[in-house]
Amino acid sequence: MGDSFVSRKDRIIASAIEIISESGLSALTTKNLALKENMSEALMYKYFGGIDEVLVEVVETYSKFDKGIRQTMQAKDATYVEKLIDYLEAYATYYDNYYAISTLMLQYEELLHIVETRERIAWCITERLAFLGDLFQKAMDAGEISDVISAPVLANNVTGMAMSHILERRISYHKKSFKEEYMDNIQKWMQLLQIKK
Repeated sequence: MGDSFVSRKDRIIASAIEIISESGLSALTTKNLALKENMSEALMYKYFGGIDEVLVEVVETYSKFDKGIRQTMQAKDATYVEKLIDYLEAYATYYDNYYAISTLMLQYEELLHIVETRERIAWCITERLAFLGDLFQKAMDAGEISDVISAPVLANNVTGMAMSHILERRISYHKKSFKEEYMDNIQKWMQLLQIKK
């Protein structure tokens, strides 16, 4: 397997993500993918055994960022609130730079119904929520934020806020980038949670 094989596989995955972003998960077929890649469906099978294999790779690509960013935040010498904001800003930057991949958040339900992607996407969702919940809990324990709302609920809130911003961008034009809008809301929201000293 030479470099051209790997790079072609990567291009196919990128095209699959674009198709999902542009037309939804149901539009991801070997026919549409082959058309986008300007290749025959038969040649597509040289790289992937079928559309389910492509979807597995799409989910893998989507979740690759997670481990590295969690390790970076854990090693960071900062308050827990700063870690939370930096963590969310890292995702906002990633989604700004690769908007098509951000729309996979809107496909969670469908991906959970596909046997081949169920476990990986469920792991991705639960790991993100657990990490955020842990940071929120540590911020509470350190007296940085109020404990009026539980850490798991706060983790769900910031994730839901991201999904809402992504969905809103799909239906209306925005002057600000996703990162600017999302982080502006996060900053205001975090100010409400922070304990005044």
